[in-house]
Formats: sequence, structure tokens, C-alpha cells
Amino acid sequence: MGSISRAEALELVKKYNKDPFHLQHAYTVEAVMKWFARELGYQEQEEYWGIVGLLHDIDFELYPAEHCLKAPELLREGGVSEDIIHAVVSHGYGITIECGVTLDVEPVHEMEKVLFAIDELTGLIWAAALMRPSGSTKDMELKSLKKKYKSKGFAAGCSREVIERGAEQLGWDLERLLTLTLQAMADCEDAINQQNS
Repeated sequence: MGSISRAEALELVKKYNKDPFHLQHAYTVEAVMKWFARELGYQEQEEYWGIVGLLHDIDFELYPAEHCLKAPELLREGGVSEDIIHAVVSHGYGITIECGVTLDVEPVHEMEKVLFAIDELTGLIWAAALMRPSGSTKDMELKSLKKKYKSKGFAAGCSREVIERGAEQLGWDLERLLTLTLQAMADCEDAINQQNS
């Protein structure tokens, strides 16, 4: 399994990503991935899951039309191992990107399936949190999240189809995925905000 340190992974992310929004998303997915590692009994791999989360959108800011196609090159240049590269690329599985390619690297490990399922969902949950008076996930209830989720116009860039496919790949119902991801974000919110300040 990957031998890149968290500090090296962060340096790599910041080399290709300057937009605060993209960096916040990287920190969010990293924290939520670590939370799920603990939750699902992979405590000893928590740092590894986090690094995959941190690196998952490495190519998105500079190469949005080639998202997940450009990532292996950037990651290999940074000395990242093939297992991490596979995990990063697999979060685009079945998605047709701007340049017309449908990504075909399938998530195999449970960690890869979690990444696939939570990537879009964390964006939707943040968007819902920002609409709240508190601006926080900590006081958000599941029913409030479900309402936003069902509203097609809300956070339209967050694909419900991908989120639902993610739940399916994990063998979970949508409710479980929404519940756990909301819990993860509420638990990790302070740490994410600290990273981003």
C-alpha cells in the first residue's frame, strides 16, 4: 500500500490546486474518508484512506475536461504508488467527462467505493449547510438534507445518479449513505475549517 506521507500528498495537491474551494473539498473528502475508515473497521488504514481522499481531485482544477485521465501522470510524477492512483481514478467510474471519454477504472476495494459514494455527496451537504442560519452541518437534520437532496435545482452540479450508484456499489441504501456522511461531516467540520483557515 501507498507510501506517500500526508505532508507530501498535501504538497502535491497544492502544486496543482490554488482555488480555496477545491482545497476545502480536498480537506473535506480527506476527513470524511478517515472517518469512514474508523467507522467501517479499517482504523489501521485511516491515514491511507485520508491520503486517497486528499488526492482524489488533483487534476480537476487545471484539467477539468480530462478529470481522472490526467491524474495518473501528475501522481506518478509525485512518486505516488499505483494502488493510490487506481483508487483516485476509480472515483470517476462510469462517468463521461468533458473530453468525451467514459472512465472505466472500477472501484474494487471498499475504500474506493466509499470515495465514489461520498465525493459528490460531501459537496451537496456543504451547499446545504451554507444555506442554514448556522452555516454548519452540526445542527443539520437528516430530513432537512433529504429535502435538499430531492430538490433537483439545488446543488445541481452534485450528481444524484453518482451518489445513488455509490450507495449501490457499497450495498447500502441511500438513507444509510446520507446518514453516515452527514454524521462524518458534522464530526469533522471543525478540523476541516481549521485546515482551510
